[in-house]
Amino acid sequence: MKVVYFHRKSGPGFFSLERVFADVRSHMPAGFEPAVAECPCPSRGLFNRIRNILWARRSQGDINHITGDVHYLTILLRKGKTVLTIADCVSLERSRGAKYWVLWFFWYWLPEKRCAKITVISEFSKKNLLAHLRCRPEKIEVVHCPVPNGFGPSPKPFDSACPVLLQVGATQNKNLERVAEALRAIPCRLLIVGPLSERQRAVLAENGIAFENHVNVSDEELLDLYRRCDMVVFASLYEGFGLPIVEAQAVGRPVVTSNRCSMPEVAGDAACLVDPE
Repeated sequence: MKVVYFHRKSGPGFFSLERVFADVRSHMPAGFEPAVAECPCPSRGLFNRIRNILWARRSQGDINHITGDVHYLTILLRKGKTVLTIADCVSLERSRGAKYWVLWFFWYWLPEKRCAKITVISEFSKKNLLAHLRCRPEKIEVVHCPVPNGFGPSPKPFDSACPVLLQVGATQNKNLERVAEALRAIPCRLLIVGPLSERQRAVLAENGIAFENHVNVSDEELLDLYRRCDMVVFASLYEGFGLPIVEAQAVGRPVVTSNRCSMPEVAGDAACLVDPE
């Protein structure tokens, strides 16, 4: 049975969902043939999205799995053979007016009608999604993100004089600028994964933060960064899951993360929870 995993067009800063489903595919049971279908066009503009929808219709398998961000691909797929993963509702919740209703209709309401099952990555995401969709709760299954292949205990003495801190992600919700302000005057070195804006670089400089910036890292390079660091900082403003939390825990690094959204659910009692604002 061929299972086609539909992914968004790859680009800088897009890697967490792709890594999760690469791990899922590596553990598929016998009898299933997983295949990856990456959108030919970035999800920007009407014509690019129409091209993606038509391409997806031609690329179907026995089971189709839309893996996030490009929910609208479900529109022309076979409903009874399609699974949709919705990671979070952050774009919807940040939108207002006409933009909100366009996103709600084409990314949430219509895709829900055009799939057999929805998976989400946390109980928080399920509750959040039901607040917007009001579909049958039993249609939505919570499947937490797995610990990636290769992640395991890697003991390292903690450098209390000048610890190395790891921040995975630099998009707006990752809250990097407030992290930089919180670290002002604290001797440390910050490893940042993800492309930085000029504004972010300016804030890091203003607060005297010594940092390294790593972009388009491989799985092996990311694992090496976890092993190098003394602590993971993940004070995000919004997450559907928060993969860096479990990655850090798997390697054996302490975690500072936010006390909101899915992060307390994911961290359990094995992290320091803080107000990210």
